[in-house]
Amino acid sequence: MRRTTAIFFDVDFTLIHPGPRFQGSGYASSCALHGIAVDEARFEAAVAGASGLLDSPDQLYDHALFVRYTARIIELMGGAGPGVQDVAREIYDDWAEHRHFVLYDDVRDALHALAAQGYRLGLISNSHRPLESFEAHFDLAGLISVRVSSADHGYLKPHPSIFQSALEQMGVAAGQAAMVGDSLSHDILGARQVGMRGILIARGSAPAVNEPDLAVIRSLGELPSLLAEPR
Repeated sequence: MRRTTAIFFDVDFTLIHPGPRFQGSGYASSCALHGIAVDEARFEAAVAGASGLLDSPDQLYDHALFVRYTARIIELMGGAGPGVQDVAREIYDDWAEHRHFVLYDDVRDALHALAAQGYRLGLISNSHRPLESFEAHFDLAGLISVRVSSADHGYLKPHPSIFQSALEQMGVAAGQAAMVGDSLSHDILGARQVGMRGILIARGSAPAVNEPDLAVIRSLGELPSLLAEPR
């Protein structure tokens, strides 16, 4: 079997996580500025309730889709009125700002270790955040060879074309590449359909999934030893 030579990473909730701007308190503060009352304690349930809106049937990236998703979170937190759309647009726009996110503690050391072992690293993200400035902002300069965002590419993961584009830009065959991400449907199954290896990162509780031969890690620090194991 061919050796893995390239590793692609999802970005949000794999390498970085949202700061307070995108928690219940941040939503409540933005809504208050527009005279909209919400219950920030309902935030987690609201996110879960709105998540189905992101299952785009054509898998095309649509800015309006993400604004609708954000507006639905606000509505499920109790918000109402014409100002909801304005708040949703402001929050969506801020999602593109690196300063609102925090790098997970294990990322920098893990990426340096993988690069030192000769792996080529890339990013594949369902986001409109500018990936060209990602490494500089998070002090990862020189580690990333390829960056593909769905906003620029046009299709969302798990559409096969976004993975194929990343492979072509990296100049590597699918069988020599792995995809690491926190979403089984978007990252793992999407990568598998083009022949890439999928590795699920589950930083919290064990995922309730029933997938044969699914590699699951709790930290990126586990990647070097996992990739060294025979498949």
